[in-house]
Amino acid sequence: MNSRSCICVSAMKPCCRFLISFRSSSLFVFSPPNSGKFINSSKLHCTKIDSRSIRSGIHCRRIVLDRNAFCDSDSISWGGGGSRVLRARGSSRGRGRGVLVIPHVASDFRNYSTSSLDSHVNDKSFESMFVKPLVFKEVEKTEGIPKRERGNVGGGKDANFGNVGVRKETERCLSQTEVEKEAWKLLRGAVVNYCGFPVGTVAANDPGDTQTLNYDQVFIRDFVPSAYAFMLDGEGEIVRNFLLHTLQLQSWEKTVDCHSPGPGLMPASFKVKSAPLEGNDGSFEEFLDPDFGGSAIGRVSPVDSGLWWIILLRAYGKLTDDYTLQERIDVQTGIKLILKLCLADGFDMFPTLLVTDGSCMIDRRMGIHGHPLEIQALFYSALRCAREMLIVNDGTKSLVTAVNNRLSALSFHIREYYWVDIKKINEIYRYNTEEYSADATNKFNIYPEQIPTWLVDWIPDKGGYFIGNLQPAHMDFRFFTLGNLWAVISSLGNQEQNEGVMTLIEEKWDDLVANMPLKICFPALEKDEWRIITGSDPKNTPWSYHNGGSWPTLLWQFTLACIKMGKLELAKKAVAVAEKRLKEDEWPEYYDTKSGRFVGKQSRLYQTWTIAGFLAAKKLIEQPEKASLLFWEEDYQLLETCVCGLSKSSGRKNKCSRFTPPRS
Repeated sequence: MNSRSCICVSAMKPCCRFLISFRSSSLFVFSPPNSGKFINSSKLHCTKIDSRSIRSGIHCRRIVLDRNAFCDSDSISWGGGGSRVLRARGSSRGRGRGVLVIPHVASDFRNYSTSSLDSHVNDKSFESMFVKPLVFKEVEKTEGIPKRERGNVGGGKDANFGNVGVRKETERCLSQTEVEKEAWKLLRGAVVNYCGFPVGTVAANDPGDTQTLNYDQVFIRDFVPSAYAFMLDGEGEIVRNFLLHTLQLQSWEKTVDCHSPGPGLMPASFKVKSAPLEGNDGSFEEFLDPDFGGSAIGRVSPVDSGLWWIILLRAYGKLTDDYTLQERIDVQTGIKLILKLCLADGFDMFPTLLVTDGSCMIDRRMGIHGHPLEIQALFYSALRCAREMLIVNDGTKSLVTAVNNRLSALSFHIREYYWVDIKKINEIYRYNTEEYSADATNKFNIYPEQIPTWLVDWIPDKGGYFIGNLQPAHMDFRFFTLGNLWAVISSLGNQEQNEGVMTLIEEKWDDLVANMPLKICFPALEKDEWRIITGSDPKNTPWSYHNGGSWPTLLWQFTLACIKMGKLELAKKAVAVAEKRLKEDEWPEYYDTKSGRFVGKQSRLYQTWTIAGFLAAKKLIEQPEKASLLFWEEDYQLLETCVCGLSKSSGRKNKCSRFTPPRS
């Protein structure tokens, strides 16, 4: 009987290989639609075979090596060179049993000192470690493998996942609503497998969609709510695989019009593709194809991808108790490369990250270029995550110091200059301009005429929020939900400010939630503002898509912020509003109109992060104690750190506004 098989051959020595056979069944209980596209496996067995019996691949490509997902192995020496592309080969004929040969290269990274790595972070040869491709080919039936040689390669809490999944599914169905049951089925149906292992979820899985565009790809930011939903449900394997695969994609060569960004850049998305091999035996080559922004609208690199990756890495450790992943030398290197990219010196005088339009969730022109709140809040969160996960040694002390310094400066900058409430707006209204002095009150030369007329009547007497952007002579007074929620979750704001954000959302419920939570920003750009700022974008028309549309995926982040601030009932209220409509409306990506009454005019249906955001919110409400693992309290040590001082030898008096008396 013929069956499908996957052979992975390492170009590195020693080259001891393992044979893993698996049955073609879904890892997540529900088989995904068009399962012929993916290779599913739930039962894995491991036995050693002779490496001479395996045909080597001819292309020099790379694959993620997961020590816990495969077999135990000894340490190896990393080396080699060449370009890296993640590929697998297979046959289009037949289903059922197959074999997977894994190289003996998944070393115990804890045996290595990360200090030895630091000198190689900038070394080109370090980025060129690779293995040869996975190979699919027809093999004979592999019955008769002794049971004692069939190892469990699921690892950790996902061992025997098929059986555990069935048991959990039975227990879950007893307490779930029909909406939740459908949501879980759809989420599992969106899972993408690579070589039999789940590696992410597609952005949308609309069966009636004739033009998928890039919605059939795995996006880093889109997968985050899926990851949280799975982990809160006790399923961590897919998250571990995702983190490792995207980590390997990080160091690919990235070039657009002869220019290459830094090596720490994470892709916006990737897609599992296949191509036929030469010959007529029906074999094909499967590979991961990443997009670093070269195919994106406007060709903008995804600044937020690396930040989300670090945030998700910390959450994985917290929710699964598997901290070995973040201790691995390759993972530690990935963190350092991202930090190096974010902390690089530049011309900017501010601690905030300077980015272009379209570099985050709002990936089209919407006037957020400069220092948008969303990026700053995610940046602060990622820095706090990295501070926890970095292994401190002689090679990382300077990096940890840089992280601490940036955290201190960033928190002060956002709290002092981005925060507005009715008192602050009145202060801006009375600003003097053109102040040239170190003691200037109006440090950014903001003209009072910039205060929009809608804000005067909209801002409540109690509460406040962090503005969307700040640059010289410019304040973007729009309310951006994601940035404000992450300011609360990460304690970028102080306690009073965090409470103020939640109070404002509650006070302005009809504007920010209404018929569908939550507005991505408020208010919408209209008329001349829309034409000038968006360039007359037909997708970002007023109260649609990124321009004031309502995005259900924000539910899980809102729920996390509510639990942190002791407002669980507010989260339940928002989830209840969404639950009434999402299933009936077929899980759309976003909603239109000022109150969120209509399904978005170009909204994809069965949008995965809509489904996952709802499920993650429900899980957080069911298990509020787990939310405390995912948010941060105030770090008083950071408040004691000030990095704004001038050198004492400069002869100039250093005056820090951080320690000035509060305004009366």
